[in-house]
Amino acid sequence: MSARARQGGSIGSATLWMVVLSVLLFWLPMLGPLIAGFVGGRRAGGVGNALGAAVIPAVIVSALIFLVGAIFDLPIIGGLVGAGVLVVILVQSLPLLIGAIGGGWTARRAV
Repeated sequence: MSARARQGGSIGSATLWMVVLSVLLFWLPMLGPLIAGFVGGRRAGGVGNALGAAVIPAVIVSALIFLVGAIFDLPIIGGLVGAGVLVVILVQSLPLLIGAIGGGWTARRAV
């Protein structure tokens, strides 16, 4: 595989790595998400892709909560809860985002 082919990375693969490693390393409060973000950022191949891969699961969970609220005729409450969950998940995932930035930056520099 050429260096040009590796440079792009994969957001889907990076997201999967981040989720799996976060689940496996949950017992390391700050280091677990940091390691997961770094590995996922390396798989993403760049800082932009790494940040996207780190944020995608939070957006998906928030959208699902909104849809559940909409199904039960609570679109306003579901929307507010979904937005609140998105903020909480993003704040709690700060080490994951920092690791993703570091991993994406080193992946970009390595190629």
